[in-house]
Amino acid sequence: MTPRRSNHEGSIYQRTSDGLWMGVAHLGYDPFGKPNRRYVSAKKRMEVVKKLKELRRQIDQGLLLKDEGVKVAELFERWFNDVMRHQIAPSTLSNYQTVARMHILPRLGKKKLIDLTVSDVDRLLSTKTDSGLSASTVRRIRAVLAQCLDQAIRWELLTRNVATLSRAPKSVRTEGRTLSPEQARHLLENLKGHRNEALYALMLSTGLRRGEALGLMWKDLDRVNGVLRVTRQLKREGSRLVTADTKTAKSRRAVNLAEPMLTALLEHESRQRDASVRLGASWMETGYIFTSSVGTPFDPRNLYREFQGICRRAGLGDWHPHELRHSAASLMLAQGIQIQVVSQVLGHSSIRMTADVYGHLMDPDRKQAADALGSILWAPTTL
Repeated sequence: MTPRRSNHEGSIYQRTSDGLWMGVAHLGYDPFGKPNRRYVSAKKRMEVVKKLKELRRQIDQGLLLKDEGVKVAELFERWFNDVMRHQIAPSTLSNYQTVARMHILPRLGKKKLIDLTVSDVDRLLSTKTDSGLSASTVRRIRAVLAQCLDQAIRWELLTRNVATLSRAPKSVRTEGRTLSPEQARHLLENLKGHRNEALYALMLSTGLRRGEALGLMWKDLDRVNGVLRVTRQLKREGSRLVTADTKTAKSRRAVNLAEPMLTALLEHESRQRDASVRLGASWMETGYIFTSSVGTPFDPRNLYREFQGICRRAGLGDWHPHELRHSAASLMLAQGIQIQVVSQVLGHSSIRMTADVYGHLMDPDRKQAADALGSILWAPTTL
């Protein structure tokens, strides 16, 4: 039967099978390309008009979800393909996909978004914690789910994010290992003559991250003032080495070098120049400060293996390159350098982050402050 319509009412028609009046609201298309319609029905046409009007009001005010049949697995697939693939680095995307595939989708993938509850998320996180996963891993699972559900809200598939309403497991921060001053000097002594002596000395004396150190180029070095400009990082993505922005905006920074460190870098430059002349056409000029033996970028994985060998031969045991960064921070604080300066040197996003990680190293300062106040408040009175 030909639909009967009134202005601004949507589609209204009478069904031939049972005589019911039907109203149809057209919502366009859902994020998955399917036509999206909602229906109302009544025995009388005027009742359908009223119902359809109320339906339109809910749509206009954003009170109606565009598609109530979307499942969690479908949402993740679309989120990865249409959004995150263009927003984050391939290595980070791969990490997100692994988190979803291994931890979220096996339990929640077949569930409809509209049926997902805070209790479902709490149960998932509890199960993962009970399985032995660390608090940081469980928090990451929650964070990935929360980001995906945020996208569902933007696509008008949900009105609230049940993951952010769940309780995140308590994070217990462990104190990172640091080299003592004696160990640090012993390491530098054992590095003398090594091809990458300047690289590890730089990481120890400035707290540069591994990728930041390997991303440095000779054009970043101000030889007159002894300053390095940190503007990029070198990292591995799959089978390729790529340069990328620094970890945060505040990671882009100028780093002042101690005089011995500047001298070590200039000596390193001289040896690199000699190697390029000796190798001739076999040398690949890339402009990086720290390279492989033929001038190509230095693979972060090779740095890790090389550094472990250096530490073992020096009798220090197993150490990770990132612990040079921790050591730099602890040595600066031990020398009385203010925490805001340490934060700037490390390129932390905030002083709070520096305090959270290295606050335990400031215990002597707090003791000194307490003693200073004590000497004032409990000093002999002259009144």
